[in-house]
Amino acid sequence: MIIGFRLMTEGDLPAIRDWLRQAHVREWWGDPDEQYALIDGDRAEPAMDQYIMLMQDEPAGYLQCYALTQWNEGFGPQPEGTRGIDLFIAGQDHVGRGHGPRAISAFCDLMFQRGVPRVVTDPAPANARAIRAYEKAGFRRERLIETPDGPALLMSCDPADLPRRPSEPS
Repeated sequence: MIIGFRLMTEGDLPAIRDWLRQAHVREWWGDPDEQYALIDGDRAEPAMDQYIMLMQDEPAGYLQCYALTQWNEGFGPQPEGTRGIDLFIAGQDHVGRGHGPRAISAFCDLMFQRGVPRVVTDPAPANARAIRAYEKAGFRRERLIETPDGPALLMSCDPADLPRRPSEPS
């Protein structure tokens, strides 16, 4: 499965609105209309980069990558340039097939190639599927934190944490 990313455009908003209504996305992202308004509003946020995840060159999910701001103060001290990510995979048929860990690992690898020293995320502690996907992608559990959205599990990934691909020397 070839996984890629491209910057989100205004033309992607109808698909994102539909994806947010899917039960497996709504379960963890919450009210679709509220989340849609936030995603649309974040297009003008300088600390936020928004991507469409591609599988076999077809849109298959949403990923946001952000610079840490005062909103993330609960993350504690992080290396300068650390970025945070959140994502969801569109289409129930893509869930539970290993695409999440591959996409997360591929995106982190891209960030590390660009000089980002660490990538962090903060899934809900009860979101076992997301936590498992991030761990498979090389993230470590750090600690429970409080965020404006409630309790979260801070997880981090440094370049050395990425899983080695079979073609890479060990």
